[in-house]
Amino acid sequence: MRHFGDLETFKKLRYFTQSQLPKFPDGLRFFFAAIKKKPFILNTHGSLLGYKKYLPSPLQKFPYRVYDLLTLKVSAKRATAIVVSSEMEYEDAVAFGISPKKLHVIPMGVDIPVSQMRREENVPLKILFVGRVARVRRVELILQAVKMLSIPCTVTIVGGEEKTSSLTKSGYLDELKDLCIDLGIADRVTFIGPKSPEELPSFYSAADVFVYPSLYENFAQPILEAASYGIPVIATSVGIAPELIEDGETGFLVSGEPPDLAQRLEQLGDSSERRKMGLKIQDKARNKFAWDPIIDQYMELYRSL
Repeated sequence: MRHFGDLETFKKLRYFTQSQLPKFPDGLRFFFAAIKKKPFILNTHGSLLGYKKYLPSPLQKFPYRVYDLLTLKVSAKRATAIVVSSEMEYEDAVAFGISPKKLHVIPMGVDIPVSQMRREENVPLKILFVGRVARVRRVELILQAVKMLSIPCTVTIVGGEEKTSSLTKSGYLDELKDLCIDLGIADRVTFIGPKSPEELPSFYSAADVFVYPSLYENFAQPILEAASYGIPVIATSVGIAPELIEDGETGFLVSGEPPDLAQRLEQLGDSSERRKMGLKIQDKARNKFAWDPIIDQYMELYRSL
């Protein structure tokens, strides 16, 4: 594929980016870039103001605020250019104090399957969630919505438990399993655990609907992956969800409240409606997030510095 060749070209440019020095703090990356007199390009990955959205208490937010105070946000503010992956992350960066002139919105890409997967009809609605099972993802809202459904369905949750922050309470996955028992839906919910990228296509290709009720995301790669497989998406307005989801056309943007989720899932019980939405969201993913134009954007940025 062409983009692999372009990626090799990136390495030859020898620019100091965040990914090239993964074991060093941002301050050291900036320091080495200055010594070498190379442009310093920072990819934030939601690390600027995300903690304000997903950490509930002032005490949990305190270490992040202290870090920003002590470092004076030097790495971000003095970077030659900053790459953000979505319009939402762009807004966070501006609020963080970064000049819009330095910001470049370049999303992550996805490989698009050749065609939309053919799915069975007249079977229980197959609901899928993929991602780190963290409290910020609010997976319990999916389970609560399933309890309200009048149509037969199954739920597959792919991903292992991870803490969004070292200050976040652990044990979330066990709480979700207990909730399934309390709601009387344990026989309809399967917890798969973490899977490699090579294993994920089989789950996407088998699903009818993808649900992602997260509280905060800077990008939300699983939403893009689901869209690439032609699966209608029900999600909160986080990350790239507003860029992919046209309400009633490619899926639904929801508040995250269980009754709202349940209502939209009921609507997608119609297989012909799902198929139409799936084709449309796959087209949107192809047109905006295919790898080649994204790599071209990176090449243009790197060559301009």
